[in-house]
Amino acid sequence: MHVDPPLVSDEQQHYARRYAEIAVLAGGLAHEIKNPLSTITLNLDLLGEDLADSESPRDRRMLKKIETVRRECGHLEDILEDFLKFARAGQLHLEVADLNQVAREFIDFYQPEAAAHGVELSPHLGGDLPHVRIDTAMFRQVLLNLALNAQQAMPKGGLLELQTYVRDGLVHLAFIDTGVGMEEQVRDRMFDAFFSTRRGGSGLGLPTVKKIIEAHGGRMTVDSEPGRGTQFTISLPHVS
Repeated sequence: MHVDPPLVSDEQQHYARRYAEIAVLAGGLAHEIKNPLSTITLNLDLLGEDLADSESPRDRRMLKKIETVRRECGHLEDILEDFLKFARAGQLHLEVADLNQVAREFIDFYQPEAAAHGVELSPHLGGDLPHVRIDTAMFRQVLLNLALNAQQAMPKGGLLELQTYVRDGLVHLAFIDTGVGMEEQVRDRMFDAFFSTRRGGSGLGLPTVKKIIEAHGGRMTVDSEPGRGTQFTISLPHVS
């Protein structure tokens, strides 16, 4: 069966060119940082092993400091990985996909994690949804980031609803949680790179999500108030 190659819009081509150079630079930067960081971590592990069996108070203090540095090295590695995802968000491999099927597969994948944190998943997927052109791997990253964001907003558990529907000529996917919601100051900055209200967060999760959606020629909107939860809505053009 013959399948026409995916059509790429001018806007998507613009994003591809814009971020290709950034992705190359980011990859080079990651290589230059990862190598010495790995060496540092390895040596910290070796030092920790040398001190692990010592009962000396001095050695126990040193071991505690080594563990602190090793933990911070792990945090740096996490930030670096998030930065790479952010930099490469505009590099897409598009294919025609059923958004409902993508959502179902994600729900099956995420269900155990949600249950472990007291989050109930409630899918409401529209019928006869037009197909969209997406990078499936990138889009799964979007769904995971949004789900984890909702999970963190519901520390005591809650409801996360996923809706798909067609409106105004676009295909929409909404994530609606019953979490703590956001103040206006947070809403205004949540897509700024490296802005985070969570201790230890890289501040790149939501900016990466937004960049991926825009690279697909789509848009993202947010509706949130303190104490009333949050709704993220992804809107994508459909296949003609």
